[in-house]
Amino acid sequence: MSGRALFLDRDGVVNVEVGYLHRVEDVRFVDGIFSLCRTARRLGYRLIVVTNQAGIARGYYTEEDFERLMAWMREALRAEDVELDAVYYCPFHPEHGIGRYKREHEDRKPGTGMLLRGASELGVSLEESVLVGDRCSDIAAANAAGLRQAFFVRGTETAECAGSCIEVDSLAEVERWLMQEPVGK
Repeated sequence: MSGRALFLDRDGVVNVEVGYLHRVEDVRFVDGIFSLCRTARRLGYRLIVVTNQAGIARGYYTEEDFERLMAWMREALRAEDVELDAVYYCPFHPEHGIGRYKREHEDRKPGTGMLLRGASELGVSLEESVLVGDRCSDIAAANAAGLRQAFFVRGTETAECAGSCIEVDSLAEVERWLMQEPVGK
């Protein structure tokens, strides 16, 4: 396995955005996620989910609820021949958090904490890695961490994002880019 990763935001990229997803019955996978992940893996990318989870901070669900849902999602992905290398999440929010969850944290995108942890724990080169997100905070985190490329999936965020990214309407566009990019560029 090479030292590069495909970092994926969860809500809006792996699963359809429903607003504070925490129940299995509400999970719908985004079209193209399985194929994108299988292709990325075949090309030598690690698969790492990096997700802000303000719903935990707001008290809508617990960290245990999140972990149970992610265990179910990992099994559903595994059934499609997709194995995630890691899932990192940030349960903090500086304004809307409750109790110990109300604070700034380097993991909260646009912070780079989750990306840096993936690099450190999995031996990933950020300069060779790619991120797919659907919010400007995803793009800002990717740019600040020095990732090779960031993709912005249109549809969730209405604002135009500052920073460097390729805007796409589907995950198939990201998959095509991965297949066309020369290795080691």
